[in-house]
Amino acid sequence: MRINSKGQVTIPADLREKYGITEGDEVDVIEVGNTLTIVRREGSESRGQRLVRRMRGAATTKMSTDEIMRLFRGDDWDQ
Repeated sequence: MRINSKGQVTIPADLREKYGITEGDEVDVIEVGNTLTIVRREGSESRGQRLVRRMRGAATTKMSTDEIMRLFRGDDWDQ
């Protein structure tokens, strides 16, 4: 890996996948002896939590849960 002019480093895709690190995750770099270690920040939101937070309250229509489930399942609305 190489550090760019802004001090940034790219974590290889296979390692991001292996450790479940996704875009927007917060990590810390900690010093352990003579080694720098990347760790997921304690208490940071997961990708799903961030998505739910962004979407909450964004609906433009009011539908019941049953209506939404029928829509997702492709059920006939006349039943």
